[in-house]
Amino acid sequence: MARRALTTTAATLTATAALLLTACGGGDSQSGGINRADSGSSSPSVSASPSSAAPEVKRPVIKLPSSFQLPFESWTSSDPVEQAVLNDGKEQLRAGYEAIIENDPDSKNRAFYDTKTGFLQSQRWIRTYTDKNLTVIGKLPVFDPKVTLAKDKAAASLSYCTDESKASTKNRKTGEVKGNPSGTDPEVLYVISMGKNNQGVWQAVSAHSERGSCAR
Repeated sequence: MARRALTTTAATLTATAALLLTACGGGDSQSGGINRADSGSSSPSVSASPSSAAPEVKRPVIKLPSSFQLPFESWTSSDPVEQAVLNDGKEQLRAGYEAIIENDPDSKNRAFYDTKTGFLQSQRWIRTYTDKNLTVIGKLPVFDPKVTLAKDKAAASLSYCTDESKASTKNRKTGEVKGNPSGTDPEVLYVISMGKNNQGVWQAVSAHSERGSCAR
């Protein structure tokens, strides 16, 4: 698959991003979504279980219901720093969908994995669902992860693809279920600019998405 070169600093990735179901409440390919954090900023502390990336830091416990599956395919690296980026990037995405499902745009779990700027973007994305009484259901595979580290290993780009073909939105009040319109490419590429805070947590600063740029 053709893929443009990833940058290794947060400053060059300045865009908001949609996460899921562009036509079903997620906005267009540049509406609020997975977001990133400046390497020097910190996030609210949350009582949680430790992560393998940084055992000394307590991470939030992210819980998703069985009605929404978010499988991560081949989400591993032999490089420990890259694996730490993958681990926190994974939980950042899971926390976003947890916030949508729990109808909580102010989610502390999501804030843990965002910088202040990144979390403002996250809130806008989450509210594109919650303001319309929408939740998410189905299955959203996340695949083809790639990490590019800055030379100082304090910033990184994380890219991955999602497949929306089996995911839908559901109206909390009416129960109406909608998927992407016919003819919409279900695969979306995300490039996430990430920075490591002083606790060692990789946080989202900004993100860019592009529909139709993935291929299995």
